[in-house]
Formats: sequence, C-alpha cells, structure tokens
Amino acid sequence: MSARATTRPGGRSARIQQSVHQAVRDLEAEVGRDALTVPLIAARAGVTPSTVYRRWGDLRELLSGVAVERLRPDGAPADHGSLRADLEAWVVQFAEEMSSTAGRTYIRDALLGDPEQGNAVRCSDYAVEQLKVIGVRAAGRGEAVPDVETLLDVVVAPLMYRILFRPSDLSVAYTDRLVASALGRGPLPPAGKS
Repeated sequence: MSARATTRPGGRSARIQQSVHQAVRDLEAEVGRDALTVPLIAARAGVTPSTVYRRWGDLRELLSGVAVERLRPDGAPADHGSLRADLEAWVVQFAEEMSSTAGRTYIRDALLGDPEQGNAVRCSDYAVEQLKVIGVRAAGRGEAVPDVETLLDVVVAPLMYRILFRPSDLSVAYTDRLVASALGRGPLPPAGKS
C-alpha cells in the first residue's frame, strides 16, 4: 500500500478505510471482482471517488490494501502442547488458507498493487508475529526454539513457493517434513515429493 493510504487508529481516516474496505468485500461478493470500479466502490462506501484515488491511488492499490487486511491472522496460533505440534498445526492452517483460491488471490493482490513492497513486509510481519508467539510459548516450556529467520527460510519460503506456483504439490506430509527439517530432525523434503 502506498504511503498515502496510511491511517491512524480511530477517527475519520479509519472510518473511511473501514467503509471502503467493506464496500470492496460486499461488491466483490455481489457483482464479482471484474465488475469492481473505483466509482462503484466509492458510492457503496459513501465517499467520493476522489477520496479513494487520493488515499489509494488506483483500484489495484485499493485491492492490495484490502488483501493485506484479509491476510491478517484472526488470532494467536493454537497451543498444542509442544513446539513441533504447534508448528505443524500452524503450517497446515497457513497452507490451507493461503493455497485456497481466495488466499492466492489476496497474496497476488497484496503484491501487485504495491510497487514499494510495503505490503510484502506487512504480510511477512504477520507470519513473524505468529512464529514468535509459538516460539515464546515453546521457550516457556523449556524447548529449544529455532530463530524466526530459520523458520521463515526453511518453512515459510518453500511453502509460499508451493502455494503460488505448485499448489497441487501441497500435503500434510510435505508440511510436516518442512517443520521436521526446521527443527533439525530431517532433511528438507525432496522437490516434487509430498
């Protein structure tokens, strides 16, 4: 999202963002993605098209901002009692959500409408926050925890590649092998083996 779309929590700016984002979601469900236009969205949100253009620049940037919000996790990862179980469950859920048709669309929207790559950083930060919660919980149980960068490199990066380019190669066995590799309990899964 461009710098012009930055909002402060609360206030008019946040209300406009919320109403425009909601208009995008509602209209996408009602008329389909291909029918979306800035004037249509603005009318539904109760703002002028110039407000949308001033804040988001164009439709692609607006869809990018909506996508980033949709990719934000709803809550903390579930506690399954061990680092391995927590990571395996989180990775399966992440893979299912991101590899869905909607998930892949949101990922592409987030990146395509953001030439400065700020949304990529925000999306990465969502994963980092989730992994930190899992790590802090595991460390509190006395478990050895790999650093977050290792988890990103060994688990999230190959998973994102599969989600975007080879979604048919995803399986729980594959995600479990990624986690095992990150925890030092096995080699990386061979390419194309799931």
